[in-house]
Amino acid sequence: MEYRIEHDSMGEIRVPADRLWGAQTQRSIENFQIGVGIETMPSEIIHAFGILKKAAAMANAAIVPSRMTEEKLKAITAACDEVISGSLNDHFPLVVWQTGSGTQSNMNANEVIANRGNQIAGKTLLHPNDDVNMSQSSNDTFPAAMHIAASLIIKKKLIPASEALVRTLKRLEKENLGIVKSGRTHLQDATPIAFSQEISGWRSSLERDIELLKTSLKGLGELALGGTAVGTGLNAPAGFAEEAAKNISILAEQAFVSAPNKFHSLTSKDEIVFAHGAIKALACDMMKIANDVRWLASGPRLGLGEITIPANEPGSSIMPGKVNPTQCEAVTMVAVQVMGNDVAVGMAASQGNFELNVFMPVCAYNFLQSARLLSEAIVSFDMNCASGIMANKEKMKSNLYNSLMLVTALNPYIGYENAAKVAKKAYAENLSLKEACLELGFMTSDEFDKVFKPEQMI
Repeated sequence: MEYRIEHDSMGEIRVPADRLWGAQTQRSIENFQIGVGIETMPSEIIHAFGILKKAAAMANAAIVPSRMTEEKLKAITAACDEVISGSLNDHFPLVVWQTGSGTQSNMNANEVIANRGNQIAGKTLLHPNDDVNMSQSSNDTFPAAMHIAASLIIKKKLIPASEALVRTLKRLEKENLGIVKSGRTHLQDATPIAFSQEISGWRSSLERDIELLKTSLKGLGELALGGTAVGTGLNAPAGFAEEAAKNISILAEQAFVSAPNKFHSLTSKDEIVFAHGAIKALACDMMKIANDVRWLASGPRLGLGEITIPANEPGSSIMPGKVNPTQCEAVTMVAVQVMGNDVAVGMAASQGNFELNVFMPVCAYNFLQSARLLSEAIVSFDMNCASGIMANKEKMKSNLYNSLMLVTALNPYIGYENAAKVAKKAYAENLSLKEACLELGFMTSDEFDKVFKPEQMI
């Protein structure tokens, strides 16, 4: 491998000749051999840095054109566009387990953009710190990148995935109107419910989760950029924070503003915790929905068997013809991961000391993993399971009429205690509710038939 010599304030260091990063990135590579090649800084953060650095350069050009010249702005913009597109992702090798402020990833972005900008300009035009990092500090750029990345993945991935599943559930509601089945509470038989009503519960839960996610975008829309090292804005010109936020809004096609209190935005991760809480709420509901689906599809002969789901792949290496609810299992595993990540996000957010939180990379890593995994799990569940759910009407009717809890319909006529006696006798002697009621002498056959109408109990 060929190398070139780069230098920083600590001296010279060898860097692979075909890589765009510089000395500080190389030192991080050598000093943090933790999770190499696996737990690298998320691509969403790299994308966010591309947007942020371009917006910052535009702001500097507008406010201090003597320092950020048109020539420099053109080179930085071109390099940032490549970072945004993802074509330079191979030049961002740093792991999550680095400095807790994300300083090395900020410098990775500065170095890659400066070196690529110099290649585009055909000369040494840009300096990583003086030009690409102008008016900025790692302490305000990394939390800003976190908010940009979090906002974009929620708005462009997680919400659309959830909305698509809502549409599928709305279709299933309409298709299953008029089908009545036994409800269940405590995993025990309960009073009747329409299958469309059961589906509506799933759909409404997701709609509420989408509302929570949208609410979280307001807090994530506040950016720490402009606070520089400790929140005072040292070395950032007046108006830079507001101008940069305006540019980020345009580039990201989403509303961002300068955080009103930079001392808060540098050290507190409240908005990330709140947003991840909304993601966790969605994960909890997806866990519930997936569990309901696999319970209802259990069997096919020895379980509930009230619905059928698509058979996507063989379910066993030894049992021919077995089909398992694999999409449900994937969703529930992802939900567990999100719940675990929520603990990590909360713990990381609690570790702010004085003017900075130094658990930001792990916070960003877990947040983005949750949003990414849950988005993809919802899409997969929608396409490969939910969209193909079909009611087993005969099984639902059979279970409905075998449910002892239909006795609840008799409460107004024979009283709670007598109705309980009917249910217990029917269960103990394997009788129908009508047979038990008649044997106990509580009602005549005609009286029973007049009030016992399961389909009207919903």
